[in-house]
Amino acid sequence: MKNLNIKNAFYAALVIAITAGCAQIGPKAKKGALIGAGTGAVVTAVTGRNIVTGAVVGAAVGGGLGHLQD
Repeated sequence: MKNLNIKNAFYAALVIAITAGCAQIGPKAKKGALIGAGTGAVVTAVTGRNIVTGAVVGAAVGGGLGHLQD
């Protein structure tokens, strides 16, 4: 596992800040974000890319799609 650098710490803080600022998101958006983050992390880990970036992108896409369904 790679060392935590400033860029990864920034992405993690950004995800926390974005999700903490969400007010009453629907259940499908929460589920979509969770599934997206997990899928993004796994796919980027398998391909050897940055896991945090994959999780952030996956959470954003999954949460957005879930929000559209709510």
